[in-house]
Amino acid sequence: MRLGSDALKLPGAGRLTPVEQLQQASDRGLHGLYFRSMLHLSPTLDPGYLAEVRDCAADLGLYLEAGLGKTNPYALAESPEIRALGDGDTLLGFRRIIEAASQMGVLELWSATGGIKAFPGYHMYDRFRTDVPWPEQLEGIERLLNRLAPIARDAGVHINLETHEEISSFELVRLIEAVGADVVGITYDTANPLQRGEVPEMTARRVAPYVRQTHIKDAVLVRSHDGFKYQSRPNGQGLVDLDVILPILAEHNPDLTLSLEVAFVRTPELTFPELASQDVRSRVELYDPVWRAAHPDLTDEERTEYIRLGNAFSDRVDAGEVLGFDEFDRRPWGEEECWAWVDESLAYVRGVCERQGIALVGPDEVRAARAADRG
Repeated sequence: MRLGSDALKLPGAGRLTPVEQLQQASDRGLHGLYFRSMLHLSPTLDPGYLAEVRDCAADLGLYLEAGLGKTNPYALAESPEIRALGDGDTLLGFRRIIEAASQMGVLELWSATGGIKAFPGYHMYDRFRTDVPWPEQLEGIERLLNRLAPIARDAGVHINLETHEEISSFELVRLIEAVGADVVGITYDTANPLQRGEVPEMTARRVAPYVRQTHIKDAVLVRSHDGFKYQSRPNGQGLVDLDVILPILAEHNPDLTLSLEVAFVRTPELTFPELASQDVRSRVELYDPVWRAAHPDLTDEERTEYIRLGNAFSDRVDAGEVLGFDEFDRRPWGEEECWAWVDESLAYVRGVCERQGIALVGPDEVRAARAADRG
């Protein structure tokens, strides 16, 4: 396995070029980066610059991954750049992204099925749209993936749907089985499924056979009047037990890349949804009948274990053993704090891999292997 980071939220992402970010990642001891969109590498998919990015990653011995964009047809209006890239033909825009990725050797492409919006409670999630109910959105996603599948197959690319805030792992597995695991996989965010009421270890076992990209992050649950509040924390400080989860992933994909995800650095130009107080976008309204009805796959067993985990952490907050939701959210959050999060998470994940006998392959080993192959 190789241990790197999502590039989007690292300090400097808004001002550094992709080549500069790769150099920064190398300097910070990361094994690679994945960029949330191929268009972050080049808005025009310029082949010359994409080759420069590819060669930079190779010279540094870093892995390079990227993203396709959202594949929910009801969310595509939020990404007009894809349709524009196809000169008004959305499928052509997707094709151009997939083929550009393949040509530079990026064969794992992140995708998502929705996002969060600046609305209170569960209406922040596309899952709870009332104009297009979630089951209809899932049908639309499946249809679009089936249209993209032959393009991706021809290019040798996998489209990897994230365990994102709006979708359950049960639904992701069904989408993959419907479209085909040879072309659709999972970008496994280890913490996001907590927002859908799922227990981390149970989620891991459901998705592991299909995981091809990752967000390795942690989170906590703190009691609230309607359920729990969800909050990201550095790896090792929350409810995501990587000592259990990483061996499950390694069993199915020992060459998996592990990409950390941190919170955006707080700067005046960044606004919701990236930097609004987490209190706006963190509620797991577990006891609300509408919320409960929207999660028919959750068993009583998993729901009971979820409540136990949330209550156990909340008891630690009440005892003063760990920071509560508000105390953690009010901390200063600049570049220094962000890098501290990265460094702490790197150290924790390395420790897990050492304890579990999972080998991490660094840039030196990658370059040596490539040199041996050339020889």
